[in-house]
Amino acid sequence: MLDAEKIKELVARAQAGDEQAKNTLINENSPLIKSIIKRFCGKGLEYDDLYQLGCLGFVKAIKNFNPDFNVKFSTYVVPMVIGEVKRFMRDDGAIKVSRAIKSLNLKINKYIEAYTSENKTKPSVEQIAKHFEVEEGDVIMAMDSSRMPVSLYAPLENGEQGSSLVIDGVDAQYNDESLMDKIAVREILTGLSKRDRAIILMRYFYDKTQSEIAEKLHISQVQVSRLENKILNGLKKKLS
Repeated sequence: MLDAEKIKELVARAQAGDEQAKNTLINENSPLIKSIIKRFCGKGLEYDDLYQLGCLGFVKAIKNFNPDFNVKFSTYVVPMVIGEVKRFMRDDGAIKVSRAIKSLNLKINKYIEAYTSENKTKPSVEQIAKHFEVEEGDVIMAMDSSRMPVSLYAPLENGEQGSSLVIDGVDAQYNDESLMDKIAVREILTGLSKRDRAIILMRYFYDKTQSEIAEKLHISQVQVSRLENKILNGLKKKLS
């Protein structure tokens, strides 16, 4: 993992036209890009396309980042990547259907046509799934993919004029701010030692008492208390 100073150095070099520095930043931050685009998986875009959009947003973040912003580069990256994906969805118009689903749908249609011609009745979803050795849910999804795609920026059905759009309902419970908070917390925890990370996770994420943690780590409760205070003080300095 690159430290803050190294990241600033690489960003400055990349802004000056150093392609190697830019590629290093992209490679080192690939897990971050993947964690951001994950929220858009299953929304009609191929994963590879999402990742390319994420990288495009990341490159724009490199170009526009200013150390005087007084924010971590990774924090600045998040809204830039999200914005790039949302912009593509807005400009592209409708939700795309993956190539795999389109291919399965074509095969299913040919099978239904042949089956109906031979048996004078249409096959059931169960029969189709068994024939193609896929889940019944995959069959239904593939057959539904032939319907007219819906624009992400169309008004919700039965909504009043000027009310919410379709995209407003996509992962509404995960707004950009909460996503940045989660990524920031993960970065902080990743920077801790294995023991310190275990203490923080058990204490603040799993509601374990200091005594329970001490028993788990085979140390005294007093040691846990001291370690906890030391870790928290270190985190406060890092965030200040």
